[in-house]
Amino acid sequence: MKLNFATRLSHLLAPMAALALAACGGGGGSGGAGTAPAATAAPASASAAVTTSTAGNLVLSPLSASLLQLDGRQLPDYAPKLPAHFAGVEAQDNTPVGTVSTPVMATLGRVLFYDKTLSVNGQVSCASCHNQAQDLADAAKFSKGFDGTLGKAHAMRIANVRYYQPGTMFWDKRAASLEAQATQPVQNPLEMGFDASHGGMSAAVQQLQGKPYYRDLFTAAYGDAAITEPRVQGALAQFLRAMVSTNSRWDDGAAQVFDATLADKGFNKPFPNFTEQENRGKQLFMGARADGGQNCAACHAAPTFALTNSGSNGLDAGETRRLKSPSLKNVAKSGAFMHDGRFSTLEEVIEHYSSGVQDGPGLDGRLKGADGQPLRPNLPQADKDALVAFLRTLSDPVLAADPRFTDPFREEAIAQPAQP
Repeated sequence: MKLNFATRLSHLLAPMAALALAACGGGGGSGGAGTAPAATAAPASASAAVTTSTAGNLVLSPLSASLLQLDGRQLPDYAPKLPAHFAGVEAQDNTPVGTVSTPVMATLGRVLFYDKTLSVNGQVSCASCHNQAQDLADAAKFSKGFDGTLGKAHAMRIANVRYYQPGTMFWDKRAASLEAQATQPVQNPLEMGFDASHGGMSAAVQQLQGKPYYRDLFTAAYGDAAITEPRVQGALAQFLRAMVSTNSRWDDGAAQVFDATLADKGFNKPFPNFTEQENRGKQLFMGARADGGQNCAACHAAPTFALTNSGSNGLDAGETRRLKSPSLKNVAKSGAFMHDGRFSTLEEVIEHYSSGVQDGPGLDGRLKGADGQPLRPNLPQADKDALVAFLRTLSDPVLAADPRFTDPFREEAIAQPAQP
């Protein structure tokens, strides 16, 4: 959410990131515009080609066009194109009723997402902590804020953030919606720095007003050039909800076995494109405990691998908080895991669920046995290895390189100095 005001905007068209710095916990937002139209079907392995739309054309001034790599006449279509095996996920869509989705509004969100203008000194953007090429999060345990100070929580992955109910955001679920989450990192004293002592959101808005391209973008998206917090929130949330992962190896396999007449949609069948080990991991992940599985999918439900709701996962004894969890899509690209980034490998994550779940008032009931005690199945090494192999099939190379989510600023763009 920011643009470098200093000397040179060295935006390297790096893969995108997403909303909020490490301390922000990622993945949320608040109050804004945008309703998603019904998603249309697309092949499971859709190419990275961008569908364009002429609806809501964007007219850029020569100065704006010199700063942004955008073709206002042919904006990308950000509406999700869902393959057949995603049938039913609409029930988990947290887009507010009445939201109007347009290519220009999502494009505005994209510019805000990468613009370092939204930090008090022009040093960080939302994308600084949510890297498109990795997992739409940060490889580091904790992200650096505007002045180099580390945050206090690991930056959350945001792929499939659209398909999470009840829609609360941040690890601790403190934001009621994705819109509500979107500007909290801007006002965080560790993240982007526009806290009360630095003028709050009104100062951030004033800083945005100094950028010529926002007059063009807000006018095209909202009908006039007024910049308000709800409008910023709505545009960012619309951009983030477009980040839907449908092109992993898991999706390729699911498309081959999908059967809408079956209760499990055919997902429990062996996938033809999986190795024997990956299919064993899938069986453990998807299967009920009564059937020899570990029932992981009771929380991380296919095909989005996002939770409908969640509690504590037993990292610490006596935990009272009920923490949100992101989708597992692209989890293998992460550099740190859990809200505090305590694990650095998938093997450590699996070992926790195998032998390390601790009891506490907030422990999710799906991690308890019939006796009410934490489940610790102490899996054999072969099964733990199989689960890790399965999780690696959830990586989505198309989302990681999708041009719709890349940095829109020209590398040669020159910014004005930030006013602290």
